[in-house]
Amino acid sequence: MTIRKWFHLFWTTLALGAATTLIVGVLMLLTDKSFSVFGWSGFGFNLFNMMLVGLLIGAFSQMGFFAYLTVNYIALSVFRKAYLWNALQAYTTIFALGFLGYILYGAREDLGNVVFWALPLGLAAVSWAVGAWKSRITNNHAFIPTLFLMVVVTAIEAWPSFQPGDDGSVSTSAILFMMAPLVVCNAYQILLLHRITGSRKAVDAPEAKTA
Repeated sequence: MTIRKWFHLFWTTLALGAATTLIVGVLMLLTDKSFSVFGWSGFGFNLFNMMLVGLLIGAFSQMGFFAYLTVNYIALSVFRKAYLWNALQAYTTIFALGFLGYILYGAREDLGNVVFWALPLGLAAVSWAVGAWKSRITNNHAFIPTLFLMVVVTAIEAWPSFQPGDDGSVSTSAILFMMAPLVVCNAYQILLLHRITGSRKAVDAPEAKTA
C-alpha cells in the first residue's frame, strides 16, 4: 500500500462518514425532536456539528479497520492454520450478535420491544451481504473475516452509543446515528482493500503464510 493509496482511502472514508452522518442526522432531526440540540432555529449549526462528528466517526472507523488488519496478521502468525483463526472469528461474531441483543434487551424500556432484536438482525443481514459481495469479488476465504469486521469491530466502535445518556436512558437515535456511518465506512474499506493492496487475498491471505 502506497502513501497515495492510503491517503485516498483516508479522505474518502472521512467524506463517506460525514455524508452518511448528515443523511442519518437529518432523518433523526425530522423524526426525533429531542435529537436536535438547538432546535430548528439552529438547523445549520446542527448540520455543521453533524458533519464534524461524521468526520470523526470516519477517522474512528479507519482506526478500527487498521487495528483489525494488525490483529489479523498477528493471529495468522500465531495460529499457523488459517481455519483455526477463521473458526475463532466465526464464533466471536455469533457471540457478539447475541451479546449485542442481550445488551439491547436490558435497555428495552428505553428502546422499545423491537430494537433489541431488529438491530442485531439488521447488522447481521448487512454484514452477510457485504461478506457475500467481498467473497464474490475476491475469494471465499474473505467471507468470515468480513463478517467479523462488520459485526464485532463495528459493535466495539459503536459501544459508546449503547451507554446511558445524561438522563439515564439509552437512545435509539444515538445508536443509529453512530452505527450507520460506521457500518458504511467499514463496508467501504473492506470492499476497497484488495484494490488498494493490489491483491485479491487482502485480509484473508492464509495461503501465503501457511503454504
